Amino acid sequence: MKALRTIVIIGFATAILLGACRGTAFPPTAVVPSSAPSLTPAGVSTPTRLGEVVLPAVDPSQYSGTIIAAGSSTVYPLVERMAELFLDEGFAGTITIDSIGTGAGFERFCIKGETDISTASRRIKESERQSCQAIGRDPIEFQVGIDALVIVVSRENTFVQSLTLDEVRRIFTTADKWSDIYPAWPAQPIKRFIPGTDSGTFDFFVEAVLDKDKTPLLLAQRLQMSEDDNVLAQGVMGGPYSIGFFGFAFYQENIQKLRAVAIEGVAPDAATAESGAYPLARPLYLYSDASIMRAKPQVAAFLNYFLTYVDEEIQEVGYFPVSTAALDAARKKWLEAMGQ
Repeated sequence: MKALRTIVIIGFATAILLGACRGTAFPPTAVVPSSAPSLTPAGVSTPTRLGEVVLPAVDPSQYSGTIIAAGSSTVYPLVERMAELFLDEGFAGTITIDSIGTGAGFERFCIKGETDISTASRRIKESERQSCQAIGRDPIEFQVGIDALVIVVSRENTFVQSLTLDEVRRIFTTADKWSDIYPAWPAQPIKRFIPGTDSGTFDFFVEAVLDKDKTPLLLAQRLQMSEDDNVLAQGVMGGPYSIGFFGFAFYQENIQKLRAVAIEGVAPDAATAESGAYPLARPLYLYSDASIMRAKPQVAAFLNYFLTYVDEEIQEVGYFPVSTAALDAARKKWLEAMGQ
């Protein structure tokens, strides 16, 4: 059964209720403003990296209503952080964030039309874009960060230090024992822990490592799949012969019990992810739609706030900033969507 993480954050003027409402439904009773209010800042800090494109100042306390986001478990911690800050600065509505996987997030955004923002650890597929257009939505892509997909082993594992992409492919598909990779390694069965097929992390791995063919991975022995990164981490921690993969932020949360494996001799970190030297670096996205942003000013305001201040938070959450050019491109899309 697919795991679901949901957070519903409720703001009342300057007060916020965070932990008590995690995982619970909350009725959307707040009134949505009929038009966007003045964007006069109220004690909002100046962003540290402006770039060439600067968005209008936004005061979260002037907005209420609902904001609904769903999608990638990888992007979830970053969206959660930005939502908490948006509420901390006065947003008087509710923000619901569901961690259900990139594919499931696009289904809710493009087929069911249930969400305002889709979070993704891969680009939207053409078939998904067509589904969006069929219900009158034209998805706008905002790149907000860079992640590194990390191959992890237990701290008890002392023999795996670096792998080639071909060795990663064999470990997660056809190899039965660790000694099948190197005869000097233990003749012990490989236990595999990977994200579920709805996950953008799964999709990225299949594309980057398996040349877009997921079949050998799904046929591998001793394979456990889950949309819940906690399940994967616990599985890998279970012994020295387990291996798995997920996003860098979740690895950082468990760095005392897990060890990242270098790929092609390159360890995952901010410098190697930004430069592209680390072979399994990938972009992180938010998707919305101009008609949604105009009909629900609170959504446009949240996206504005996100794109303005994301660089101040992203590394603490565990991801890496995009280039100034990429962030400027995202901000320009916001302005175009709002007719500015």
